[in-house]
Amino acid sequence: MNHHNKNWHTLTVEDAGESLGSNLQTGLSEAEAAKRLEDHGSNELKETSTRSAWRMLFDQFADFMIIVLIGAAVISGVMGDMQDAAVIIVIVVINALIGFVQEYRAEQAMAALKRMTGAGARVLRDGLIKSVNAPVLVPGDVVLLEAGNMVPADLRIIEAAQLRIDESALTGESVAAEKQTRALTISDIPLGDRVCLAYKGTIVTYGRARGLVVATGMNSELGKVAALLSAESELKTPLQQRLARFSKLLALAALTICLLVFVVGLLRGEPVLLMFMTAVSLAVAAIPEALPAVVTVSLALGARKMIRQQALIRRLSAVETLGSVTYICSDKTGTLTQNRMHVVVIYTDATLHSAFGAENKNEPWPTLFQGLALSNDAQVDFTGKASGEPTEAALLEAAQAAGWNKKALEIGAPRIKELPFDSERKRMTTFHGTRDQCIAYTKGSPEAVLPCCDCVLMANGERQIDRTFLLQQAELMARGGMRVLAVACRHWGELPVSEQIDELESGLVFLGFVGLIDPPRDEAGDAVSLCISAGIIPVMITGDHPETARTIARKLGILAHDDGRVMTGVELDRLTLADFEEVVKHVRVYARVNPAQKIKIVRALQNRGEVVAMTGDGVNDAPALKAADIGIAMGKGTDVAREAAHMVLLDDNFATIVHAVREGRRIFDNIRKFIKYTMTSNAGEIWPIFLAPFLGMPIPLLPIHILWINLVTDGLPGLALTGEPSERGVMRRNPHPLRESIFANGMWQHMIWVGLLMGGLCLLVQAWAMVSGSAHWQTMVFTVLTLSQMGHVLAIRTETESLFSVGIFSNPLLILAVLLTFALQMATIYIPALNPVFKTEALSMNELALCLVLSSIVFFAVEIEKWLVRKGWIYCAG
Repeated sequence: MNHHNKNWHTLTVEDAGESLGSNLQTGLSEAEAAKRLEDHGSNELKETSTRSAWRMLFDQFADFMIIVLIGAAVISGVMGDMQDAAVIIVIVVINALIGFVQEYRAEQAMAALKRMTGAGARVLRDGLIKSVNAPVLVPGDVVLLEAGNMVPADLRIIEAAQLRIDESALTGESVAAEKQTRALTISDIPLGDRVCLAYKGTIVTYGRARGLVVATGMNSELGKVAALLSAESELKTPLQQRLARFSKLLALAALTICLLVFVVGLLRGEPVLLMFMTAVSLAVAAIPEALPAVVTVSLALGARKMIRQQALIRRLSAVETLGSVTYICSDKTGTLTQNRMHVVVIYTDATLHSAFGAENKNEPWPTLFQGLALSNDAQVDFTGKASGEPTEAALLEAAQAAGWNKKALEIGAPRIKELPFDSERKRMTTFHGTRDQCIAYTKGSPEAVLPCCDCVLMANGERQIDRTFLLQQAELMARGGMRVLAVACRHWGELPVSEQIDELESGLVFLGFVGLIDPPRDEAGDAVSLCISAGIIPVMITGDHPETARTIARKLGILAHDDGRVMTGVELDRLTLADFEEVVKHVRVYARVNPAQKIKIVRALQNRGEVVAMTGDGVNDAPALKAADIGIAMGKGTDVAREAAHMVLLDDNFATIVHAVREGRRIFDNIRKFIKYTMTSNAGEIWPIFLAPFLGMPIPLLPIHILWINLVTDGLPGLALTGEPSERGVMRRNPHPLRESIFANGMWQHMIWVGLLMGGLCLLVQAWAMVSGSAHWQTMVFTVLTLSQMGHVLAIRTETESLFSVGIFSNPLLILAVLLTFALQMATIYIPALNPVFKTEALSMNELALCLVLSSIVFFAVEIEKWLVRKGWIYCAG
């Protein structure tokens, strides 16, 4: 029989047992259990077929840019430049190893999920209680639960005593769910509201129960999460997509240049071998083989910096992706809020009071606070802080803040009897004092406590209760995002002997309402504001009540208006993906959502061209974390979430995400600067070689010059650009659009005109030297081209600001790299032993001075360009 799609929460205990053919008193027989195990399979999560380690390693070499680099290495080797070939191969291998390690770690997500299901279970078989391994459980088994147990399968609760289960890992609820046995009447409700069911992988925190197994393995709710997780494939990051397009364009351009130079040289009568070597050298030079190394180093340094800011990067690509994020979908509890309940409002005497404004102890405050302290299961630890269930701890802290000491009160009024909290009654009652004189305190939900009250305590005595008015007041507090508890009391002449709960919890005097909330983090509001100024839209996704979510969102600025839309999981389910894509841009808060719905939110945003960051800490979050462009797990979350995520927040703080976004933008800016620098430099090498023959001059550079410039200028200075600090205003601009070319915003125009300027200066010095009769014209061209690139790298350290305004030494590594490159270039000119190697000759001081003056023109020209941008006279070249 297929029972997987039944709404088990709508069936009575008897109907559920009958549907599964199970005896609720004796359980299944061993023979029947064995038969069902064969029919239904093991109660385990199935892993999809995974790639072998060798396949993962091989796939790292399938990237187009890597193939181009391998080709460049082969050509360099054929030309005899084994050093350049070796450098390229080392870069390729290092990048492949890094990618392999990242993918291998990603495969551990399913393994972590599977480890959650390996616990044992106590089960009723043939009328006897037996301990079995969780994988052998079958539908129809009767399982026994107690505090501390992990729920081994999806269960229909058939008996419950004060049962509470922590379902936060699956549903996102921040408070342990109170369970009961009564069937529900509505079928279409979120998992967290199905209070007669318990789910595989969740934890029993209080009480005990018996449950009927209704789903196992991949048919359980946890199994459905596993299926979602295995179905999600890893997305390419925005940078990877841009670089892939860039690589293909570059390879075609390099081949075209190689062919053109070769043909033009032959038409001019140049030697075939020389032209072949020159053309191939240019083609190799046009390919920035240092680019993968620069990207890797940038990401690695960024990841190292982020860990000091409490953000642990699991996949290096996440560092750059953060800089392109347009939506941050964040969990509420613990990330945007403090994950600690606080009493914020108390309602007594028809008046709302600040929770900690009760310095005077006039009636009715003392009785209320005594009740909060005494009728409480939390305890005060050695540090003076309340510890225990979050709500209970918050109530005790409120009593302490008002000056009431629980231990002192218990000396005079010890607990002598109690009616524990019951999910059906939704209230608890404790009796304090002696058998001859005692007081009972009752607390619970307003709708459960108020019907038990006959009067209300006012400052001038007791009055008749107006339950309708009070329920309306409680509703107003709930709309303010608070969890509302009602507190009442009754004085007894002697301890009642009756065990009738209805009798014991009657004739109560209403004392007041207590409003609790998990308040926003102090820094979260500023972080949300910074997101909005940076063109990033923050979205709250929570398992909590819609009104609670709305209140927190308004306080943080996520919802700008009181009537801002909050969409529930039920509403989301009613929309097709296409319909949802039409409204997703208007929704800022989601409440009561399940795992598939979180993925639906991510997909809808991605289909609209957004780059989505998703936070989460539970098993239920793992598929969405993997589906998002960047998944961000909480440090205190589950192993499953951490394994599926790209980044882990060690402090579970939304503000840390914003700091990481800033770092991601800095890294992306610096990678663009490197591409701008290296491609402009390559253009500066190509133009003089390409144009010189048309001007009647010999080719100004030899292959050795091209390879040398490629090595020293792209190497150390290029890598040093990765350490450039953030631009001012980096968080006051919108993210780069996903489909935007890496050459956008004037970058390709900059590369062309600066490349032409470099080439023109080289041709100018060549023409001057040849006209003046200097035999050193080739060395002068070689020097001008190398040094002009150094001036260029200094000028492009900032997109629009002057180098002098940000400080020449604000990036000391780059200054050292430029000085070292200058020294190496001088060595090729003035060290005699190197002259025959590099085909150079020593320049006179006048010739060197001319080279220095001409090469500095590039620096000042780019500084003028940035000045024009600041004035608004030309478009941003950054």
